[in-house]
Amino acid sequence: MKKIKVLCVGKASKDFCRDGCNEYLKRLKGFYDVTVSEIPEQPTLKKECDELLRRMSGCSVLMDVKGKAVSSEELADMVKTEHERGDELTFVIGGASGVDERVRAAAKHRVSFGAVTYPHQLVRVLLLEQLYRAATIINRIPYHK
Repeated sequence: MKKIKVLCVGKASKDFCRDGCNEYLKRLKGFYDVTVSEIPEQPTLKKECDELLRRMSGCSVLMDVKGKAVSSEELADMVKTEHERGDELTFVIGGASGVDERVRAAAKHRVSFGAVTYPHQLVRVLLLEQLYRAATIINRIPYHK
């Protein structure tokens, strides 16, 4: 089974975010081996980014407000293409301070869910929902409209 790793700075401390994440993780089980790893917030951005860089593997995709805005279909195509090239995708979500240029440079793709800034907990829910939507697009399952 293809692997997807989601690296997040900070915890999903809000109940509604945890519930949303759990719902989409449950839905994704039939398609991918998904793991979510939380990196504790650090006193400096450098320390957070050091830990992100240490844990990034496979094809890394940074969730970045300055990244490329992609449609659900484009995200599905990216997931499919990168899984065909290798076994693991790592999605990276920075914390409240974002990430530094080293993390941006290490990521193969930089993806944006729009020009607005979302709290990192909501980005996690949005990402997992979009990964589920991508799985349904790839597998031609009627969910995506």
